Amino acid sequence: MTVGEETAATVLDRGAISETAKRPLSASPRPFLKWAGSKRYLLPVLVNLLPDSYGTYWEPFLGGGSLFFLLAPTRAVISDSAKPLIETYRAVRDDVEAVIQALPSGDDKQSFYRVRATSPNTPVQRAARLIYLNHTCWNGLYRVNSRGEFNVPYGRPRAKGEIDRVNLRACAGALIKAKVDIRDADFAEALVGVSKGDLVFLDPPYVTKHNNNGFVDYNERLFAWKDQERLAGKAAEFANSGATVIVANGDHRDIVELYPGFESIRVSRSSTLANNVDRRGVVTELLLVKRG
Repeated sequence: MTVGEETAATVLDRGAISETAKRPLSASPRPFLKWAGSKRYLLPVLVNLLPDSYGTYWEPFLGGGSLFFLLAPTRAVISDSAKPLIETYRAVRDDVEAVIQALPSGDDKQSFYRVRATSPNTPVQRAARLIYLNHTCWNGLYRVNSRGEFNVPYGRPRAKGEIDRVNLRACAGALIKAKVDIRDADFAEALVGVSKGDLVFLDPPYVTKHNNNGFVDYNERLFAWKDQERLAGKAAEFANSGATVIVANGDHRDIVELYPGFESIRVSRSSTLANNVDRRGVVTELLLVKRG
């Protein structure tokens, strides 16, 4: 079956999913990577915005996949602009045992920098390296330099280092169960095939703290304002065609104006990315919803 063909809708067990959303750190499957912009803390709110049933689940800014793994849908199309991330998802789906066997050992500083300096030749080895570095680097941050080399420093004592192999296998099972189509493309191309009754979750790169012009300035380097405009156009197109669309974005009046007809919900949470604890604070995020 290909995307776009008629398929039985997935009926949401809201009670069970709500309970799981309250304990995201102990649920399985749960994200096997820590990724900037994670929606783990917003899951209880997101559950209340979901439709009672949906056809295919779409997520073109996947990151750690908190909502995907919570729902464990029976049919999904997922993608992300970070190619090493997408390669890792594919490797876990296609041969999780090989990825587990290839995981580097040792979570001390010397082992971390030894692994960070390597350049594996196969998708399985690269996936194992990314998972290892994600669990042992500072704050699970993914960052590369101008040469495409991973350059995040060692993360002890905050990084835990342990990789939950049982959960990794559960994630592989969720990816297989969903007959998941993992795409490596611009979000507009990755969303080709959205149909009436589908569920689309859009979580583009955005900033949650800004000055008067900071939102646009910051994102011009990551996800330009013209991309925000393109995304809003696609969101309206899908909602008008009968899909349920949920957008997570920065709490900014310019963003709200891009989504006329969408319900807007502001959610507060604690910031976790700042290195200095004193610089962390409460930030607000915006959820925009329109049901087809």
